[in-house]
Amino acid sequence: MVKQSEFKRIIEKSKDYTFLMPASLFLLLFLVYPIFFNLNLSFRDVNVGNLIQGERELVGLSNYVTVLKDPLFVKALANSIVFTVGTIIFSTCIGFMLALYFNKPFPGNKWMRSILLIAWMTPIIIIGTVFRWMLSGENGIINEILMNIGILSQPNYWLTDTNTALFSVIITNIWISIPFSMVIILSGLQALPGNIYEAAKIDGANRFQQFFYITLPLMKPTLLVLLMLGVIFTFKVFDLIYIMTAGGPADATQVIPFLAYQLSFGMYRFGEGAALSNISFIIIGLFALVYLYFIRREEVM
Repeated sequence: MVKQSEFKRIIEKSKDYTFLMPASLFLLLFLVYPIFFNLNLSFRDVNVGNLIQGERELVGLSNYVTVLKDPLFVKALANSIVFTVGTIIFSTCIGFMLALYFNKPFPGNKWMRSILLIAWMTPIIIIGTVFRWMLSGENGIINEILMNIGILSQPNYWLTDTNTALFSVIITNIWISIPFSMVIILSGLQALPGNIYEAAKIDGANRFQQFFYITLPLMKPTLLVLLMLGVIFTFKVFDLIYIMTAGGPADATQVIPFLAYQLSFGMYRFGEGAALSNISFIIIGLFALVYLYFIRREEVM
């Protein structure tokens, strides 16, 4: 009887875990398996010739060495860093200002926030196409505005000029990222205790002192989360580059995700493309470790 009751208890307890099976299978099939498959692919010589035949020679770290020695990798890494840092700095600053503005109650607050979220909800292919038209040389509205106010004397080909192409794509991605930054920061601002500000006002602190000595220190955990998410989302941007410039002109907007795509599906060097994808994964993982370090230091303090 004891054994039978113990068996029933195990069966009843195991029923709870069956609800996790669909999610677990999904993660194994679409997350864990692709990671290990890509890792295995990066250690083999896989090209269009032997892909179908299945003869994939094991070459060790040769693909990684080839990718790291490629001058285009250095350019793509530099562009990725500039693209990521530029987007995060400006989108966070502008998003912070908007969050401070919308943190105050006023008529139309909610529907104005909803309108700003359209930029974040709109598909990237639409945003990229619209900005590509706006930044075009002859018919672009940006050139029309700048020429009417006297900044430009003739049209500038923003996306085909090596000096302005990356800058133009960064501006587009900033416009996309601002609503996300605003929402994250606004949620953090609304969670701050109001009695601290009331005490600061009694002590004579003005708005700037309240911002720099109260708001910013209390917002550190939220800003760290936003920074980490921003690095992950921005560093892996592929679709916007593909739609607006396709890595050009002259690799001026070449970034690591797009270079990995070109290696795999443009040059059919699947092993090197997989190696570059894993390098990108490692770089993002290092950012995650830095994030965890700062989070733990905040908890200790």
